[in-house]
Amino acid sequence: MKRQNILALVAVFAVISVMSVPLTQNAQAQSLVPDWIKANAGWWADGTLDDETFLNGITFLIENGVINVSSESNTIDADTITIGFIPVEKADELTSKAQALETFLENELGVDVEIVVPTNYETIIEGMRFGHIDAAFMDTGPAWITHQRTGAEAVMAELVAGKVNYQATVWALADNDSINSLEDTVGKKVAFTSITGSSGFVRPMGTLVTEGHVVIEGDDIVALESALANNFESYTFAGGYKAALQLLLNEKVDVAFGSDIAPQKYLELEDQVKLRPVTTIGPVPSHVFMVSPDMSESTKNALVDALIQLNYDENNHILTDLYGAEALVPTTTTMHIGEFGDFINALTGLDQLILDKYDKSK
Repeated sequence: MKRQNILALVAVFAVISVMSVPLTQNAQAQSLVPDWIKANAGWWADGTLDDETFLNGITFLIENGVINVSSESNTIDADTITIGFIPVEKADELTSKAQALETFLENELGVDVEIVVPTNYETIIEGMRFGHIDAAFMDTGPAWITHQRTGAEAVMAELVAGKVNYQATVWALADNDSINSLEDTVGKKVAFTSITGSSGFVRPMGTLVTEGHVVIEGDDIVALESALANNFESYTFAGGYKAALQLLLNEKVDVAFGSDIAPQKYLELEDQVKLRPVTTIGPVPSHVFMVSPDMSESTKNALVDALIQLNYDENNHILTDLYGAEALVPTTTTMHIGEFGDFINALTGLDQLILDKYDKSK
């Protein structure tokens, strides 16, 4: 990416973060951002506003001190930075790709960087708790659990296909007009992707619970399973997006939960037209980069600055080789995964299942 586009990208999320922090904590910051710039950010992200016009607004924010793009160096006060990665079964395959990142960060930061590719998230969580791991790339669910258990914070979010999230969606047959909202799915035959699926379970079921349409009586996984049995005519964990949609096409269920692009990705056009999106439930966040609560501000800022360099053309292959992400953008825990974390909390007993899902040692 060109430097101009990276500046715009970072600025977008700076503006969004100002708008996402609770008003009581950030009233002064919100008042500094004109409404026209907030609108520009949305239009630019949708592709309806040209880069030049958008960048004029960003220039306004920089010139008026709302966005700080100072290039002043941050002091590293650590001899070594240990970074964990999303657990995989074949750690050696990811380790070889991670070596390029290790070398890059060592050159950028001037300190030793060590890469850890565990087979489960418990290793990362405990490593952060006891100071053995300083930062980690993480999937959304485990990142939230790590935040709650250790106080670790999200500082970067992955950008994939130009977005830091995708949309959880309710799907029904095109000729079924009896389902017009998420709450209409209660009492119906439904297909989830899996009990740990982000858009296929956590977001829709979490929304139903937090909005009061479904009540869980208890505080463990048994209570969650009872709520499913009591609130749907039937429910199925299909095993994935395609399988859930096939159940819907075969009229085995009334509703399939999944992502906004699942039919386009997994079905032929003749089957896509048989379905309709009932409603978009909301965003499911992309992967994040978490840092330990014990990391100093200066070291954290230096690490973030170094990671932003991966967005430039000459370094971008290092990032895309890791997880297929095209960029990393600054964020916060509240801004990126806070709402999604509320859904995990609402679904009793789900946190351990999420961690078990990524345990590649089993």
